[in-house]
Amino acid sequence: MEYAKRYGTAAVLAAVVAVAGCGRSPATPPDDSGLSVPPAPSASATATPGKDRPAPQEVLVEVVVNGGFAGVRNKLVVRHDGSYELRKGTGEPASGRMTKAQVAELRAALEDPAYARVPDRPTGAPAPDGFEYYVTYAYRLVVTRDGEDRPPALERVFKALPEGHPPTAP
Repeated sequence: MEYAKRYGTAAVLAAVVAVAGCGRSPATPPDDSGLSVPPAPSASATATPGKDRPAPQEVLVEVVVNGGFAGVRNKLVVRHDGSYELRKGTGEPASGRMTKAQVAELRAALEDPAYARVPDRPTGAPAPDGFEYYVTYAYRLVVTRDGEDRPPALERVFKALPEGHPPTAP
């Protein structure tokens, strides 16, 4: 009887650990070109003990733009240090660097409590040949598209991106 109790408890604990370790990853936008938003890493994968600030090369925000008449598939990744990489379609990535003031403005727009209230999913009908925008910040994915009213907080984030808008040019 002691054997059954001991191994029964172990089996239950193993099941609890297995279930607790299996979480849902964030939704990824449909994309067959390899530009989809990857699942966010677990907090323990990027956390550094004793540090409240992220490493300069960690991703601050990622914006994927799909759609339009030309079938655009662009991906912009901005890191905490202001460096960014833009990939248009399957072409070679271009890189750049935002100024400290630009990064501060982008960070302020993303950390604005109003941005936290932006709906996660589109709320209106899509525009014909419009773009879909996938914005990932702090493990949260916001999906929006042309043809719907965008909250001012989301527009502020878009204006703070390099070039002052999401990458929609082919």
